[in-house]
This record gives sequence, C-alpha cells and structure tokens, in this order.
Amino acid sequence: MNVKTAIVTVLSAAVGLTALSAAPEALAVSVRSAAAHATGGPPVPALDWVSCHGGFQCATARVPLDYRHPDGATIGIAVIRHLATEPAHRIGSLFVNGGGPSAQVDSLVASYQVIPAALRARYDIVDFDPRGFGASAPVQCFPDAAAESAFLARLAGIPYPAGGRQVSLWDRTWAAFGARCGSSAGPVLYHDSTADVARDMDLLRRAVGDPVLNYLGLSYATGLGATYAALFPGTAGHIVLDGNLDPVAWTRDDDGLPTWLRTGQDEAAAAVLRDFLNLCGQASTAACAFTAGSPAATRAKFATLLHRLHQHPVTLDASGLTYTDAVAANSVPLSSVSQWQSGASLLQQLWDASPAASRTHTPAGTRRTGAAAGTAYAGPEQLIATQCADSPNPRDLGAYPAAARLAEDRSGLLGPPLAWSTEQCATWPRTAGEDRYAGPWNRPAASTILVIGNTGDPVTPYQSSVAMSRDLFRARLLTVRGYGHTEFLNPSSCATGYEVSYLLTGSLPPAGTVCPQDAIPFPPPAAK
Repeated sequence: MNVKTAIVTVLSAAVGLTALSAAPEALAVSVRSAAAHATGGPPVPALDWVSCHGGFQCATARVPLDYRHPDGATIGIAVIRHLATEPAHRIGSLFVNGGGPSAQVDSLVASYQVIPAALRARYDIVDFDPRGFGASAPVQCFPDAAAESAFLARLAGIPYPAGGRQVSLWDRTWAAFGARCGSSAGPVLYHDSTADVARDMDLLRRAVGDPVLNYLGLSYATGLGATYAALFPGTAGHIVLDGNLDPVAWTRDDDGLPTWLRTGQDEAAAAVLRDFLNLCGQASTAACAFTAGSPAATRAKFATLLHRLHQHPVTLDASGLTYTDAVAANSVPLSSVSQWQSGASLLQQLWDASPAASRTHTPAGTRRTGAAAGTAYAGPEQLIATQCADSPNPRDLGAYPAAARLAEDRSGLLGPPLAWSTEQCATWPRTAGEDRYAGPWNRPAASTILVIGNTGDPVTPYQSSVAMSRDLFRARLLTVRGYGHTEFLNPSSCATGYEVSYLLTGSLPPAGTVCPQDAIPFPPPAAK
C-alpha cells in the first residue's frame, strides 16, 4: 500500500469556499458584458460534434479571450456531451460541473453513469473544460510537468511551512513561481475568472440551442452557477447548487483573512473530524478499526498518533509519512462518508506502525512529484490562477503566519494548512477584481434555484449553503442531515428524488425540508 495515494482528501484541494455589492471593476465589466449580450454580443460558436470516449460527442467552441473586446482574439473551449438516452422525451440540455475548479471533460466520462438515469434519459448532459484548464487554453507556466516538478522540488516534503526557515523558503519559491507565470503563462492568465467561465457557458447554452440554462453544479461550481444567474438572470433555468460556496465570503475580504479561513472551512473540517472520532469511539472495533472504546479515548488516541508522527515518520512499503503530511492530508477521508471505515483502518495501520520507540527516518526529500517530461500536465498554476482572480487574499506575506496561528487556535491542526493554501495569491501577477464578478447576487432570476447543503460538510460548510440560499434572489434550501462534501458524492435518496423532480418539472421541495443521508457512519458488519 502506498500511503500517500491511500490517504484520500479534498481538504487540500481548493474549493474552499453581508451586504451585497460589487467592486467597481467587476460592475463595469458585467455592464459591458450585459450590453454586448443584449445587442448580440460575440458570435455564437459553431459546434462541430465528433464521436469520442465511446458514446459521447466532443467539439471545440471558439469564444472571446476578453469579453471587453468580444470581437477580438478567441480561445478554444473543449466541450463534451452525451445525448439523451430517450430522445423522444428529450427536454433540453443539462450542463454539469463537478467543481474544483478543474478540467471537466474526463471527469464527466468517468462519472456519467452516476448521474440519475431519469436525468440522462431526458437531457443531453453537457460539460466543458473551463478556460485555463484541461484542453481549454490551459494556463501553464512550464514547458512540461518535469520542469515544473524540478522547480518545486525545493518544497518537497513541505505541504505547508512550519518555522521561520520553511516560511522563508515557501515565500521565495511561490514568489518566483508567480513571476514565472506572469512572464510565460500567456494572456489567458488575465482572463480566467469564474465570471469569464459563466460568459463562456452562456455562449455554449446558445450554441446547443437551449433558451435557458439548466445546470447542476457541485462545490466550487456552485459559485459558477450563482455567477451565471447574476450575469444572465433572464436565462437562468432549473439550477441546482450542491455543496455551496458563500458567494459574499468568497469574493469579499472584509476581515483580511485568507480565503478558506474567511469561509470557515477550517472550522467545518475540525468539527467533522471531531464527529468522526466521536462516532468511531462509540463503535465496535469491527465497525471502526481505530476506536479506543469511547469518544474521549479515541480523540486522545488520534492526538497521540499525530505526536508520534511528529517525532518519527512512519514507513509503510517504503513510503514515508511525516507529521506535516498527516496533518495536511488529514489522514481521514472526511469528504466521503462511505470511506470513513477505510480511513479508520488506515489510521489503525499507522498506529500499529508507529510505536513510541524510535523508528528509522525516511527523508522527506525522497518524495517524488510530477509526471514524466513531455506529457500534458495540470499544474497548480491553473487552480491558483482562478482562485486568485476570484477571491481576495492578503498581499502582505506577514499576514499568513498570523493567519496560521489563528487557524490553529480555533481549528486545531487542520487550520494551518488551509491558512497557507492561498498564500500564492500574495505575489501572484494578477489580483482579484480585474474581470471577476463580486455581486450583487440577488438579481431577479427567471427561476427559483435549488440549493443543497449537508450539515456535516467539511469543505463547504453548511452555513455557506444557508448563505447562498439567502443571497440569491429566489432560492429553496434543501438540507441533508449527514456528512461529507456534497449530496451528490454522499447520496440521500430523499434529496435525489427532490433534485430529479425539480430538474424535470421545476417542482420544489417544501420549505424547510430536511432529508436523511443514506450511508451510516461506521455501520456494524451486519448492516452492510
């Protein structure tokens, strides 16, 4: 078993994510975009579909690089769709986006069958790589993954900095990385905000011939859906937002904190981790391998494990796991409740392999990153570029050690990695505000939007879904009582039924509806 690939988490991925107002730059861009749209705007791209991926169709759409100059340079957007399986009953297209932000085309191919059959029957399922990602004019700062890995090798074994020497190295490395991107990434770097993607999506809606946008967005993609509804309220159709960003906290920097502290992701993750350990402590060893017989004892056992890893890395099958690895990855797949049992088993393996006695140290520098030279790659710059374009972060490097201390005080060991995860924005060549959208979010949309939130979501806190439902002009909140990031990845048959009904007919769940989650954390063997 390779420990680093076995540890599953989305806490280190970015989506992490109240007066309503927009920055002047954002309002100016949105007004220009709306005016262009009203007068015809950029030409609707022609989609020449070809068969791909066994049962899908692929095309490339040409869209403006800069919507302030809709007749200027264009870029290609990779689009994929699967036609409705019951064409006689087709009702249109359903655009989907699994979040990230990240490339989407390959993800749709992998997850298409997970979409409810009733939706696949009636809708063409459409997705696309957002600009800056995948095959859509990707932001890349190096000629290949090997060159990028060599550049970032100085940070090998440092998932987040601890101590003055590591902080200095971290600061210098990411500042140099940003300078490199500013000189070599190309013009898309300055035109890849979520608002730009929303404008692309409206052109794609028109290209497939739909009068309104029907949409299912998860995680970060809830912000994309909300942005679309604000920029194009008249064509907002049936829109489902699952596992929500708080759009105001995502786009406004009222307290000077980095993004994921401002949105409360650290506190949500800490709360779910505590529940994980408490529930494990109440379970039998057969249900939760890491249990110590009670919630308090299991929490203490976890703290002891981290202390041991801090003193001595563990080696399992020649793969080193350090204290910072364990904290940054959290060692627990909190985002998928169906994986809690396997996560507990991994913790127990680490416990068994990490006695208090000294163990042989595996140098952190032996850790390998990246891919072979000459291959296409998705480097961290793609995520950094969009996040820094959308969400304000401190430009003062000195703010991040202080933020990490605050995060540790309020969220324990899960806080510091999230405090440091957006520090790249401090020296990034492009700052938030140039063409992003930052509100207002309550523009009158054509349809009521369905907002879904899990009460125990460790990535996009439930309160962010509550905030989304209140910030939008007209929305209905559907609460799922359960754990994990998004209902889609942690299914509730109750919620799925309401979601399918809404997307097919527009009918909404009653106000205040709360659905149970299907999965039971740490079910006893007989309940499997």
